[in-house]
Amino acid sequence: MSQAFPDKVSIMRIRIVFVGATFVFVSVIPLRAADPAAQSQADRLRNLEQAVQQLQQRNAELEGEVKQLKAKSGPFAPILSTPEGKATAGNENKAVFTAPSPPPVYVVPGGAEYKLTLGGYLQMNAEGGDVSAFEGRFGLSALKDRFRIRRARVNLIGDFAEQFDFKVEGDFGQSDGLSGSRTAFSGTDIFVNWHGIPEANIRVGQFKAYFGLEWIMADTAIYTIERSLPTGATTQERQIGAMIWGKPLTNVLPEHKDLVTYYAGMFNGNNRNITNNDNNEFMYVGRLELLAFAGKVMGQEANLKLGGDYFFSRDETGTTISPYTNLRVNADGSLLPYTLTGPDERHAWSLDAWLKIGPFELIGEYLDERVRPRAGPGVTPTFSKFETNGFYVLGSYFVVPKKLQAVVKWEHLNPGQLGNDGIQSITGGLNYLIHGQDLMLMANYVHTWSDFREANPQFGDDQFDEVLLRMQVVF
Repeated sequence: MSQAFPDKVSIMRIRIVFVGATFVFVSVIPLRAADPAAQSQADRLRNLEQAVQQLQQRNAELEGEVKQLKAKSGPFAPILSTPEGKATAGNENKAVFTAPSPPPVYVVPGGAEYKLTLGGYLQMNAEGGDVSAFEGRFGLSALKDRFRIRRARVNLIGDFAEQFDFKVEGDFGQSDGLSGSRTAFSGTDIFVNWHGIPEANIRVGQFKAYFGLEWIMADTAIYTIERSLPTGATTQERQIGAMIWGKPLTNVLPEHKDLVTYYAGMFNGNNRNITNNDNNEFMYVGRLELLAFAGKVMGQEANLKLGGDYFFSRDETGTTISPYTNLRVNADGSLLPYTLTGPDERHAWSLDAWLKIGPFELIGEYLDERVRPRAGPGVTPTFSKFETNGFYVLGSYFVVPKKLQAVVKWEHLNPGQLGNDGIQSITGGLNYLIHGQDLMLMANYVHTWSDFREANPQFGDDQFDEVLLRMQVVF
């Protein structure tokens, strides 16, 4: 109490001086106003203008000081203030106290990168009928009707001033390392990319092996809810390794820099999120893209892209060579993922074309893979060599520009392991782009038939139907 008393006296003195000065000022004004010799109207206007100019000048000085303070401030950890009383009008002459809104919370990079983006996407499916029959899931490998968290991914993408970029992404809808059919979080894209030379970017980490056009399309940009069976059976999912890629004409012919793009990678070859290589050899993957035409057709923006791929791999027993979907033929003509029962050697190639003319698009792709056992002298192979091939043709058209897209797709896969074991499907669908591909609804109807079951009716139905629905949110 003894320390607070002098402060109160000082405050009281200030108040007395202020009141006295106010009294004198108010008393003088009427006298000056009553004096005929007071300032003229022009003088008063001049004084007002000077006062306004002084206020404007002071306001500009304050704005400059605020900008300087903001420029000097760096990343900080926000401190949420405790609620302070703020009086507002209340009923019956009572004061009502409300707490102010807390300050915003900021997320800043922990490293030296100059750009950091947090994002991700959700894809929720409803699947009914003969679920995934177009992927060979019928008979012995049939699935039930279901709601499905198809993908739930979160990613961080960053850039450094030293011409490096990176991506770290994981999926809550995966089941790596778990028994049964439970899902868990696991890594998808985890890589660092150096882009100092446009003709020769270098990427290391875990990412998609560049084989197959439909496979390298973003999951949020494919035209049907699921990729085709030929793509799933022969492409190699994500792998751990290194890749050099680029546009070789960037500086030679800048106006035609997109004419040619190449990718050449070397990977462990035994799929993602596996720390050990299955042997001392690697998978080699290459892709070449050509922009054959870019211009206008019938007044519409148009382009034609052509592509070709190749990969080679020598794998050990236990490696899954169809990591994305199914390839091994069961006794009843259905399919399961193909896990090697002995060492193998594989060669695969593909060709693709992609035509765009205004709202219309046409895509076609053919894929071929040869698998042969690699047994030592005097050792009987545990499986027979086979050749798998297939194709798909997809057409799409925007019925309502940038809003409603109609899609139709024809696909066929010949697993090449049993006589007449082909599976083919036709898909019809609609894509409703509520806010582009960031918020989209998709609906597909798929009719599938099995050549093997048609030739062997004792195994049951040879035709199947499925309806798929999806909601996609990108954030």
